[in-house]
Amino acid sequence: MATTHRTDLVSVIEHDHREVEQAFGELESGSGDAEYRRNLADHVIAELVRHSVAEKQFMYPAVRKYLSGGDQLADKEIEEHGEAEKIMKRLESMAATDTDFDKLLRELIRDVREHVQDEESNLLPELQRACTEDELRDLGEKVENAKKVAPTRPHPASPSTPPANLVLAPGVAFIDKIRDALSGRHT
Repeated sequence: MATTHRTDLVSVIEHDHREVEQAFGELESGSGDAEYRRNLADHVIAELVRHSVAEKQFMYPAVRKYLSGGDQLADKEIEEHGEAEKIMKRLESMAATDTDFDKLLRELIRDVREHVQDEESNLLPELQRACTEDELRDLGEKVENAKKVAPTRPHPASPSTPPANLVLAPGVAFIDKIRDALSGRHT
């Protein structure tokens, strides 16, 4: 029996979390040479950035709209994303052989796992209760589409809330994709 990919917000977000967790496990295993680990870290960074941008564009505005205390919840989540982006920015220019590479990677993995645990235990179930199926499906589709045109590199100083993030993200993504192509970065 073929499985269909669900596009509701919760399924999309949880699917992203599982994919990143799989890459985290591979990074933690220590397998592969320095180039492989650098490429895998670049892939994880690109996926986390895409995911973060899409959440900031669509999920956190929904949190603000539909949940009691949504402004505070969204602000907390956005702050956590900002902290992760700072770590990713430092990792981005670091060689996998650098003595701080694995330390920063462990810090990123720990922080992202804590964020994911909180999101999946609290925020996503609350959104699931507060939104209709149609709203969740619409949000899931918007998140999926946003990831396709999102930046691939961390930009911790960029706007985190609409409308500025909606306007600037495609231009930043275009520049990131050019940089990725010119540098041979695998995202």
